[in-house]
Amino acid sequence: MILPDYLAPGLNVVFCGTAPGRVSAQKGHYYANPGNQFWALLAATGLTPRKLAPSEDQQILTFGLGLTDLAKTAFGQDAEIPVTAWDPAGLIQKISSLRPRALAFTSLTAARLALGQPAAPGPIAADHRLPSIALWALPSSSGLARRHFSADPWHSLSVWITSTR
Repeated sequence: MILPDYLAPGLNVVFCGTAPGRVSAQKGHYYANPGNQFWALLAATGLTPRKLAPSEDQQILTFGLGLTDLAKTAFGQDAEIPVTAWDPAGLIQKISSLRPRALAFTSLTAARLALGQPAAPGPIAADHRLPSIALWALPSSSGLARRHFSADPWHSLSVWITSTR
C-alpha cells in the first residue's frame, strides 16, 4: 500500500483518486504535489475550515471526509499504472461497508475505472452496488489537468452536502 486509507463509517464524503502521484508517494501524503489544488479546493468550498497541508491529511476524518485511491499498490500518472493495480471491486466493498453519504471521484478517469462507464462532471447516476450512496465525478485537481479544470462541480458537491444534512 502506497498511502493509507483515511476512512471511517458514516462520513459525509469519501474522495477517491486513481493512484498517488510520484510526489505524494515520495512524501507519503495525499495530493502533496504543490501544483495540485485539492487542499485549496476543500477550503474554498467550505468542506474544511482552512487549507490543510498535505502533511495534515490524516486530519481529514475530523471534517467528516475520507481519502482513498482506486490503485493502492502503484503510483504515478494514470497511464503508468498497471491494469492489475486498479481495484474497483475492493473500492466498492470498502465504500459499501462504510456507507458514507457520498463517494466523490477526484477525476473523471477514477469514476470511469471504478464504475465501468464514462462520467461527466457532477452527480453520477446511482450504482446498484452502492445503494443510497450519492456518487460524484469531480474534475481532477492535478496541475496536469489545469487546462480543462472547473471548480463548479466541487462547489456543487459542497452545496449538496450542506443542503442534505
